Amino acid sequence: MTIQNTLPTFRTVALLRDTIRAWQGQGLRVALIPTMGALHAGHMALVTRALQVADRAVASVFVNPTQFGPKEDFASYPRRESEDAMLLMKNGGHGLYAPTVDEMYPEGFVTSITVGGPSAGLCGDFRPGHFSGVATVVTKLLLQSGADVALFGEKDYQQLQVIRRLVRDLNIPTVIEGVPTVRESDGLAMSSRNAYLSVEERAIAPILHQTLMAMASRVAERAPIAEQEAWGRKQLLTAGFRAVDYLSVRDAESLTPLDTLTGAARILAAAHLGKTRLIDNVGVRPA
Repeated sequence: MTIQNTLPTFRTVALLRDTIRAWQGQGLRVALIPTMGALHAGHMALVTRALQVADRAVASVFVNPTQFGPKEDFASYPRRESEDAMLLMKNGGHGLYAPTVDEMYPEGFVTSITVGGPSAGLCGDFRPGHFSGVATVVTKLLLQSGADVALFGEKDYQQLQVIRRLVRDLNIPTVIEGVPTVRESDGLAMSSRNAYLSVEERAIAPILHQTLMAMASRVAERAPIAEQEAWGRKQLLTAGFRAVDYLSVRDAESLTPLDTLTGAARILAAAHLGKTRLIDNVGVRPA
């Protein structure tokens, strides 16, 4: 018996689509895990969940140029496809979709998708055009694959809500499932960008999650939201964060700002530690 020791890799839309249609023709349910690569345990949690809700799991690895701003880290973003493929195979993945930029955005490509509502504010204020780039590439990935379900991590919570909204609005027949954030032992949310942190910065980084958790406990007990947002911002700056883009309590679905806690909410933050921009969020409900 021959044991397969390489993960099937699809470079073209046609090959990806033909493979997935063949699986679905056999009655198999297919899950897609869209990523930008540099895979870690957080991504593997998506694969694990995919294998619980589907028969086949395919991850895409594509560093999408349209969601990076002109001064962001597109050129330096880690790329390690061989290692990603090995990790996917080890964790039960059935395929890797790794298209080129030309395959995703062929000559003459002029279409983009803008999602209002949950894309406004937060990262939308600090990364102009980011969510249009995300919405466009995710729409393409969902239509290219025809996957039955797609999985996204809750660490990028605003992104998750944008994707849920676009799928509803455009009637895309793919179930979107969010998977809880995977964290290091000290609470830091796993992220490919954590590799940018120096040793000293890495020691400070968990304070972001600690601050959000402290805020969540107080907000749940009806502490004034504005006061807690100001307190949290001060905590981060005092701890050594260079700047805080936002730290805000929002409605869990619409992401509109809240003055009082009446139902499910999310506390979201983006802060700069050295040259690294970290994001995180935690859920909160009234006690």
